[in-house]
Amino acid sequence: MNRRTFESALTEAGVGRILLNESMTRHTTWRIGGPADYFVLPSTVEELSRAVRLAGQFGVPWTVIGRGSNLLVQDGGLRGLVIKLHDQFSEVSVSGSRLTALAGRSIVSLAGLAVRDSLGGLEFATGIPGSVGGAVMMNAGAHGSEISRVLDWADVMDGSGEVRRWMSSDLAFAYRYSRLKDEPGIVVRAQFQLEPADKQDMANQIKAWSRRRAATQPLSLPNCGSVFRNPANAHAAELIEMAGLKGLCCGDAQISDKHANFVVNRGAARASDVLWLIHHAQEVVRERFGLELETEVRIIGETEKGG
Repeated sequence: MNRRTFESALTEAGVGRILLNESMTRHTTWRIGGPADYFVLPSTVEELSRAVRLAGQFGVPWTVIGRGSNLLVQDGGLRGLVIKLHDQFSEVSVSGSRLTALAGRSIVSLAGLAVRDSLGGLEFATGIPGSVGGAVMMNAGAHGSEISRVLDWADVMDGSGEVRRWMSSDLAFAYRYSRLKDEPGIVVRAQFQLEPADKQDMANQIKAWSRRRAATQPLSLPNCGSVFRNPANAHAAELIEMAGLKGLCCGDAQISDKHANFVVNRGAARASDVLWLIHHAQEVVRERFGLELETEVRIIGETEKGG
């Protein structure tokens, strides 16, 4: 494929802002990741559809990201087209007790809007640093609740740029899982069914959760949130800590000494450093406790050439 030809086709199609060889350190909460060949920021569903269709016509692989949490981009970067759905793709509307938002909307922001309008059911998400689309895809959850409990439907775009509405029951939700983790598709819009609730009660609960996060999580350093899913009847952080790995470093990556299920970037961490810590924690926990730690973080991209 001629790079200039594909770039020209993107420009002519009007798919939003286009960047070349864009460092993914700017687009992940870990501040880690090599360059993306092509990087676009569509602002409408139509622009997104045109970008996906063009990638298919040119045989270019594509990857969609949201706000870059729960994401590790490897040091060699991403080949093909990266489509980012962020603040430019975040329109929201309220109708009675239903909230509808485009996929790039911050789930924290959406939950805040719900509380403002005295609508309950999303307040658990006020500490989840991701997008609406990512939250639906992975069935994000906290404090005993999760997206599947409040999702009404999601509009999902396929590889041909066509959009189909999936009801919540279509998505086969499970713990930190939906069908969209295994089947190609882009959440472009989602609607949530909430319930009237007392605004002050929700605000008090959110403040309590916020204080607890500040006390127990390494919020001052770049991280992706929880790295591992909790095994059945166990907690990943406790297993890692009991294995003596809390505070362990590889390069500038560190298993947090505040919360062992977080890996933090102390300044110049590379994806290879993070991956070493992930694999080492998995090996040690397997040997010590006979349990498998499955990653919650999404790992994408290529290892660095020659590395």
